[in-house]
Amino acid sequence: MAVKKKDIPAIKFWTPLRVVASVIVLGLLAAFGISSCNSNSNERTASLPVVPAVVFDTEMRAANGNPIKLSNYSGKVLFVNLWATWCGPCRSETPELVRLYKEYQAKGVEFVGLSTEDPNTSAQKVRDFVTQYNVGYPIGWATRDVALTLMQGRTTIPQSFIITRDGRLFRKIDGFHPTRTPPELRRALDDALL
Repeated sequence: MAVKKKDIPAIKFWTPLRVVASVIVLGLLAAFGISSCNSNSNERTASLPVVPAVVFDTEMRAANGNPIKLSNYSGKVLFVNLWATWCGPCRSETPELVRLYKEYQAKGVEFVGLSTEDPNTSAQKVRDFVTQYNVGYPIGWATRDVALTLMQGRTTIPQSFIITRDGRLFRKIDGFHPTRTPPELRRALDDALL
């Protein structure tokens, strides 16, 4: 005897148990999503590369005569710019960096400019540059090891690095374009401050 379709009782897909289970699963997914958006800086940046110790621990010469050591800025968002007095794009970028410094200093971002030139032959040029562009943030010279470590084989300048409070490389920006780079720097600094 064949069973006819009309003789089979209909099974309801949305049973009370399935409705409750679906609500629970959706609630857990929503809670996970909210907690992901609200994670602290260390969790958010844990996958970023750590800036090597040679970069943080090396004492470098500053234009004002004081030493510069990037580890002195630990716990703060740090903007490091590699540049040179002879570099045209660096000269174009500097007024924007001065504006960014004035804007982001109050938000807790520290800026350091490191020339890739020889400090013994460029000292006066660097001091004149600082005066000409009214640079208010610390300026000095990157040692060869620091410059090579940061640049990672890319020798073009300027190069800018945004380092998180926990010492990780958040963003690297090569070169300078007058219309694209300033908003890119602002977005990266805002993101690093979250």
